[in-house]
Amino acid sequence: MPSNGRATIIAVGDVCVDRADPHSMFDLVRNDLEQADVRFCQIETTYSTRGAPSPVVRVPLRASPENVDAIARAGFNVASFASNHCLDWGPDAFLDTIDHLNSRGVKVVGAGKNLAAAREPVISETKQGTVGWLAYCSILPHNYWAEAKRPGSAPARARTLYEAIEPDQPGTPPRILSYPYDDDLAAMNADIARLKEKADVVLVSMHWGIHYKEAEIAQYQRTYGHAAIDAGADMVLGHHAHILKAVEMYRQKPIFHSLCNFAFDLHLPAEEWNNPVRRERLAKLNPTWTLDPEYKTYPFPEDSRMSVMVRIGIKDREVESVSMQPVLINPDSQPRCLTQAAPEFAETVEYLRRITADQNLGTQYRVAGNEVFCS
Repeated sequence: MPSNGRATIIAVGDVCVDRADPHSMFDLVRNDLEQADVRFCQIETTYSTRGAPSPVVRVPLRASPENVDAIARAGFNVASFASNHCLDWGPDAFLDTIDHLNSRGVKVVGAGKNLAAAREPVISETKQGTVGWLAYCSILPHNYWAEAKRPGSAPARARTLYEAIEPDQPGTPPRILSYPYDDDLAAMNADIARLKEKADVVLVSMHWGIHYKEAEIAQYQRTYGHAAIDAGADMVLGHHAHILKAVEMYRQKPIFHSLCNFAFDLHLPAEEWNNPVRRERLAKLNPTWTLDPEYKTYPFPEDSRMSVMVRIGIKDREVESVSMQPVLINPDSQPRCLTQAAPEFAETVEYLRRITADQNLGTQYRVAGNEVFCS
């Protein structure tokens, strides 16, 4: 049970449960999850039996609605569905997913039947104050963002520009610049300011970033992240990259640029496993990606086996503490929280230190027991 004297929030990254025995996904972390009052995750698949695959995505994700029971039974009660997979099987599957989650007590944020619904916050009541949630997505295939009369994700879109570093040198690699859409940035700021009037603590979820690339953080992420804190958010919880990214401390508040996956079944078609062009492209994104046959349900880079569980302590209506516990994902896609005695614990902390230094962020990581604190 949660500790006395404060409320505990647990937040993790991408979740996609798609298996014959859904409840087995969380067998190794069930006790850890029970230690929280509120548990948050990012939903990375649709849960429905309806719809047709979208022609704009390579691997459209859909799983049986029976899998949702495992997410609810594990204790998750808030989930972002602001995702680049939310409309993989069309609007019927999209709306089914929201209904299945909500009906099992998992409140959905960041997606809805229209833009107003997608921007609607979720508020969690705890014994130490109210926690407000908002969620946005920057990774948006065509028409996956919500509009006034169209379902989808709450958008946090960005423009990408390629600037020649040496215009007189043909073929020289460019500088890559990225900027938020002004309207999306203004809408996010307004949402946070309104929520701050209703909730004691505001947590913003962002589905964003450069997938699989070690360390690299896009320019637009820092702009959105800083703006969210400036508008009143207490932290930003990032995901989508399927790999850990650095934690940035801005105005003494954390921006988690990517929490990595947490519980992710991915069943790649045979043509994806056996396509040499695809394998070469994946290796260029991340050299640790070898499509290891032992990890048949988790065909991600070796780096993606490192994850974290974020613990947020709330006391007297404000954030009292924030920490991470390293997590290891096994060949069956199951997450397991690590203790400091495990060698993978130190490996994860050193990885975070290395990628943080690479991005010149200056964040310091301090280990205390089985927790990692940032400053």
